[in-house]
Amino acid sequence: MEVTEVSAEGLDRKFAVKVSATELDEKLTERLTELKGQVHLKGFRKGKAPVSFLKKMYGKGVMGEIVQEIVTETSQKAFTDRDLQPAMAPHPHFHSDMDDVIAGKSDLEYDVHAEILPEIEPMDVATLKLVRPVAEVPAEEIDEAIERIAEQQTSYTPRKATQKSKKKDMVNVDYVGTIDGEEFAGGKGEGVDLVLGSGTFIPGFEDQLTDVKEGDQVDVKVTFPEDYNAEDLAGKDAIFAVTVKEVKEPEAVAIDDELAKKVGLDSLDDLKARLRERMEGDYKQQSRAHVKRALLDRLDEAHEFELPNGMVDAEFKQIWEQVQASELDDEDKEKSEDELKDEYRKIAERRVRLGLVLAEIGKRADVSVPQEDLQREMINMARAYPGQEKEVLEFYQNNPAAVQQLRAPLFEEKVVDYILERCEVEDKTVSKDELMKDPDGE
Repeated sequence: MEVTEVSAEGLDRKFAVKVSATELDEKLTERLTELKGQVHLKGFRKGKAPVSFLKKMYGKGVMGEIVQEIVTETSQKAFTDRDLQPAMAPHPHFHSDMDDVIAGKSDLEYDVHAEILPEIEPMDVATLKLVRPVAEVPAEEIDEAIERIAEQQTSYTPRKATQKSKKKDMVNVDYVGTIDGEEFAGGKGEGVDLVLGSGTFIPGFEDQLTDVKEGDQVDVKVTFPEDYNAEDLAGKDAIFAVTVKEVKEPEAVAIDDELAKKVGLDSLDDLKARLRERMEGDYKQQSRAHVKRALLDRLDEAHEFELPNGMVDAEFKQIWEQVQASELDDEDKEKSEDELKDEYRKIAERRVRLGLVLAEIGKRADVSVPQEDLQREMINMARAYPGQEKEVLEFYQNNPAAVQQLRAPLFEEKVVDYILERCEVEDKTVSKDELMKDPDGE
């Protein structure tokens, strides 16, 4: 077998591979000799059929397997023997007539091409200085959360038949919706409970049911929002013929230990403590998101090296498919497709660059993802598909590539933790509104 490097430009590498017909025949003979004892052919005792006969019977099929194994092996070995790491799976280009190769009439000759990962010298992360925004959970936010819980526990009692509805009342209604005098799918309901002011129905619907009483019939006139999820209704004017069957008023719910017990806790203090703990966790996650964004920005600025085009192309393809499948924001709607592609390609380049930098930092620091973390993530994914948990876990057990997709973001977070533990991070107190801004939208 001969492996020769034929070109090396930038990150591109190409190797020429030649395996003689004689060597292939030797491998075929060796393989058939191994199989000889397992084959039972008519006219021969088991294991006694000559290899020459086996070649006539099974030669082409076994040779095809041998060629595939050689291509897979040499495609990797051409790089590893030279301490090179392909950025993506190497792909061969055959020069030989494969029918002749499999028939034993020709040498196997092909090229192996791939881009290699660039050599990266990461910055000294201990020199980084980052600011982490932090905020205290306001007491009023906890109070508001408790009030929402109290509202969820609200019970309703019927008003007198002569009493009219008010905001926060519950009305029980029948309705039939029409557009241009014609009923439309999904526009009819019977015995529907609706809390006025809840925003459950389309804008304007609930407002027109305040100040009504039991037995009233009301024509509610509304316009469906332009972004309504049913395209055939979006932006259209509709009239709902509504019959009010009952009006109920809310009963005040006391904010006390009994409220806490309704949600499974011992006391109001316990409820407040649980809410504070959860909110503080949310605030910490948001603080981390901001400091991680700042860290990635600094790493991106500090490293410049040639990127494997194949990795960038693959990342851009994934991003662009997501863009095409989603609604563009107003700013992007003003741009041409070429402008958008240019912007999103830059994002793809940033992601690939940062991925390579973080991978190299993690490699040098021996960062790894514990098996229990990976197992926990698999279980979390399985829980997202109730009733199919077993199938989801089996999918990951049988698909190493899918497991790697789970491992990658866990590894990234481990590397980010490693860096944040070693660089200088200053906490800066900010308002809740500033903390809750989207880090990626800054």
